[in-house]
Amino acid sequence: MSTPAKKLRQLLAQDRCNIMPCCYDGLTAKMIEQAGFDLTFMSGFAVSAARLGMPDTGLISYGEMLDQGRNICSRVSIPVLGDGDTGYGNAMNVYRTVQGYQKSGFAAVMIEDQVSPKRCGHTKGKLVVEREEAYERIAAAVDARNESDDILILARTDAKGVKGLDEAIARGQKFYELGADILFIEAPETAEEMKIICKEVPGIQMANIIEGGKTPILTPEELHEIGFKIAAYPLTLISAAMLAVEEALASLKQGISPTKLMPFDQVRRVVGFDDYYKEELRYSSSRR
Repeated sequence: MSTPAKKLRQLLAQDRCNIMPCCYDGLTAKMIEQAGFDLTFMSGFAVSAARLGMPDTGLISYGEMLDQGRNICSRVSIPVLGDGDTGYGNAMNVYRTVQGYQKSGFAAVMIEDQVSPKRCGHTKGKLVVEREEAYERIAAAVDARNESDDILILARTDAKGVKGLDEAIARGQKFYELGADILFIEAPETAEEMKIICKEVPGIQMANIIEGGKTPILTPEELHEIGFKIAAYPLTLISAAMLAVEEALASLKQGISPTKLMPFDQVRRVVGFDDYYKEELRYSSSRR
């Protein structure tokens, strides 16, 4: 049986940059899979916004993220990568976080080196822990992974925006040496910096593409040529949803029925009513 982690390893072995729209609940995860994408990521920014109506500033808890993750992973067959923030404490907390994400069905978990409470990587106020603590987190994550070898470790550093590119590269190199499966150096500001990262840091690299953020928005072909294996789009879907909701509310406020709506039949199909009715009929027939 192919596990989520095995499926992700197979994708990463291919010679391409995997485009990864990010989800925040079971519905968006289903829609990503139905659209034909091979993987998704549970965005901490988007989950905090959608579940709590609050910013991604360390307010959401491990338990809330894990609960959201279980719902997401249970709704799709594609690999789901999960935002594990700082691991929610010291190295022992990181160890437990990785175990919890693996048991919930994630293919990979991201652990970062920010000071807690953390911040969105493209907003102000970021701070990172010292190297020793950052390395302890990744070492603990790798140890937890090695227990089952059924989850990948995505090691993230935000040091570039705080201490400069050289420090970020040094941390990325050490994360690789410690055994991280995927490396993520957050918020390079030019294509040249992205090229330097892929040249200097070994292993599998992930790019983080935020519309209006600090990192250049390059095409999948350009990202692949530079050396990235994954391109994450953490805010694309929630930004689109928020704009659509805002426009619909504005129409209703004016007494106008919104026009840019998904047809009701399609809503029912995407949510899963058709599949439900088929299963219901199957069980009803079996009792006759």
